[in-house]
Amino acid sequence: MKIVFKPVFFDSLGAKSSCTFIQTSDIRILIDPGIAIMHSSYPAPLELKRRWVEEGKSLIKNFARNVDIIVITHYHYDHFMHDVEIYRGKKVFIKNPNEYINDSQRNRAIKFFQYICNICGYKLEDLMEDSVRKDYPDPLKDIPIASGKDFGEYNNRRRELLEKGYKWFYKRVEKWIKYRRIPELKTNDIEFYFAENRSFRFGETVLRFSKPFFHGIEFSRVGWVYSVIVEYRGYKLLYTSDLNGPIIEDYAEWIIKENPDILILDGPMTYMLGYTLNLINFERTIKNALNIVKNIRGKTIIYDHHLPREPKFRERTKIIWETGKRLGKNVMTAAEYLGKTPVIFTII
Repeated sequence: MKIVFKPVFFDSLGAKSSCTFIQTSDIRILIDPGIAIMHSSYPAPLELKRRWVEEGKSLIKNFARNVDIIVITHYHYDHFMHDVEIYRGKKVFIKNPNEYINDSQRNRAIKFFQYICNICGYKLEDLMEDSVRKDYPDPLKDIPIASGKDFGEYNNRRRELLEKGYKWFYKRVEKWIKYRRIPELKTNDIEFYFAENRSFRFGETVLRFSKPFFHGIEFSRVGWVYSVIVEYRGYKLLYTSDLNGPIIEDYAEWIIKENPDILILDGPMTYMLGYTLNLINFERTIKNALNIVKNIRGKTIIYDHHLPREPKFRERTKIIWETGKRLGKNVMTAAEYLGKTPVIFTII
């Protein structure tokens, strides 16, 4: 038996999600059991968008009943949900809520842990731990390829943005070292572990988690995520979470170095092209994804989350799909992997 996986619900099925089921002979895992309604500009009636969300929630809950492990890569609602029955009886590997987190996700994390504690008969405030003072390294030193990249005429503007990013980052640091800390919780039937930069073994299966990665561009104001690697008998699956392309070159090189057999790769937000995604960073995503498709051994690449939120996503990322086909690799949306047509093409 190799690694078995199934996309549970993804954007190509009509709602914002990248929930994935993975199984080896040792464990069953559900990654990011969340779902959110499509944005207002998505070309479908509101009633239909709501129906897709309800369908997705039902599927996610059904899969959750029969897994051993839940993984939550960050606190966006398309990646987790408040429903204790999803987590009951599980080991939950979750984003650390105390650091490498922005304000809104910290608030969501507090509400989530309060909810879990209340259901299980605890008060979170009684369990909170004292703040911890520690040093946080320069985050750009972790991404030397991106940091040293020459952007030509865009260099000055990029330097300005990075300076603003540093100020934002160190304001977050000031908060992290003052936060009362949410502990890893172990209730009667739920165990929570903060996952970043850790590895766990279950029989012949190794579950690994990356260090915190920017959610998109350098100093992305929406916070940090981590990626997930499942290894079993020499076979490897890698799930990127929200790297948005990836935009950052070092993350692409990391994926190539991991060299997975199966890659679940989120794409750029092409529906925000010209707004929160400028053309320079979009071009970075294309080059990075192209480099990944060319250089990993894996022939199964799910290229979906963020992408199928507008009807021109395949046209705008055309070279990725064409290169995969030329190299004999199955680059496809989650819908296509399941034998379906991405719903964005059925409603336009």
